[in-house]
Amino acid sequence: MAVSRRGFLAGSAGVASISMLAACADEPETPPLPLREATVDFHGAHQAGVATPEQACLNLIGFNLKDGADAKVVARLMRLWTEDARRLANGQNPLGSLEPEMTAWPASLTFTCGFGEGLFAKAGMDKPEWLHDIPAMTRDKLDPKWGQTDLVLQICCDDPVMGAWAMRHMTRAGVDYVETAWVQQGFVNARGATPEGETPRNLFGQVDGTVNPHTEEEYNEQVWIPSGPFAGGTSLVVRRIAMNLDTWELLDRRSREEAVGRTLDTGAPLTGGDEFSEPDFEARDEYGLPVIDRNSHMARARAVGTKILRRPYNYNLPPEPGSGELSNAGLVFMSYQRDPDESFTPMLAHLDEVDRLNEWITHIGSAVYYIVPGVGESDYWGQSLLEA
Repeated sequence: MAVSRRGFLAGSAGVASISMLAACADEPETPPLPLREATVDFHGAHQAGVATPEQACLNLIGFNLKDGADAKVVARLMRLWTEDARRLANGQNPLGSLEPEMTAWPASLTFTCGFGEGLFAKAGMDKPEWLHDIPAMTRDKLDPKWGQTDLVLQICCDDPVMGAWAMRHMTRAGVDYVETAWVQQGFVNARGATPEGETPRNLFGQVDGTVNPHTEEEYNEQVWIPSGPFAGGTSLVVRRIAMNLDTWELLDRRSREEAVGRTLDTGAPLTGGDEFSEPDFEARDEYGLPVIDRNSHMARARAVGTKILRRPYNYNLPPEPGSGELSNAGLVFMSYQRDPDESFTPMLAHLDEVDRLNEWITHIGSAVYYIVPGVGESDYWGQSLLEA
């Protein structure tokens, strides 16, 4: 049978169309990149990185002002840092940076800036009454290398490369004004590894942060300073806590739960329910003994009646040479509250006195900062204080 030229071309076009459709069907779809464009609003009444859900990576940097710094020097630094942080948090290249490729995936990047007692003194400004060293505790073994600094930058995000580059950029940008005293790095679960909003776990396997504020009303009552020259800010206490995993792991599971006062699997009180159930400290077991040990970590922490926002990150470093230990692990424990003298310190003193968990933890670093309020689109960190 003869085939006309028109029929041949029509048939060829049909085959080509089918082939193209088949080729398109075989091409894999571009996988979603949810973190690539994930941003946290930089502007607002309060700084990001406090009420923000914990990102996977922490870079906490303590800085000291260089000799001769005054309020004008601090203001110049704050203008510079605020503008760079504003651009980085939005996935934009900071002015003068030659690495625009490194800003392409902000991954929920946040910056949180705090002033130490020394900055207020050098700038000639009045400080909050509570801005001073946490009183010495009997069990403290504080190392000065993790001590108080003039400034702190908390940089958090869900990508370690972004976090490291943001830290490098901010440190480099401030090199004429400050010197780095220490860097504390930490981690929690990667975004997507656990359900959204699930309480993070520390390296003891405990959920850590169950009784945190969750509503705007609770944050206003417990965290944000409501009035006065420091309104809109909060306080940050940083405690570096070494955890002895080697001896902790000698305990059986039940002993670990009794030391904490909660089950390890769900974080529920030992008296039952779920993680957020109220513990029954009066409950007794079949032998007439308290189900929850009165000296367990949970019981001692709750007995004072004060509340804080816990934002801890795990650290895990190589063992110290010659220590004989398998790891060098612990917590960069960050606590946010209106006034540490009224909340954090009474709780810490109560735990220092008696806490079954004390056998496996040691506080080795301490610092306190005033976290300045959030900013608008043309403001800089601490502007209301520095221009007062």
